[in-house]
Amino acid sequence: MYASDRGLEELETRRGDEEVTLAWLAERLRVFVDLFPEFEVPVERLATWLARADDED
Repeated sequence: MYASDRGLEELETRRGDEEVTLAWLAERLRVFVDLFPEFEVPVERLATWLARADDED
């Protein structure tokens, strides 16, 4: 496991049984970027990647 996976593991452990909407996730990401503006670019890249995950290459 990569060191960066710890947060993902915690997320799955704490909230793995919850169901959320993409609107909820988008709002939480907006709040995160407001608190930590230095992460705006990576969050935008992640959001774009998730939005296009089913697109054909």
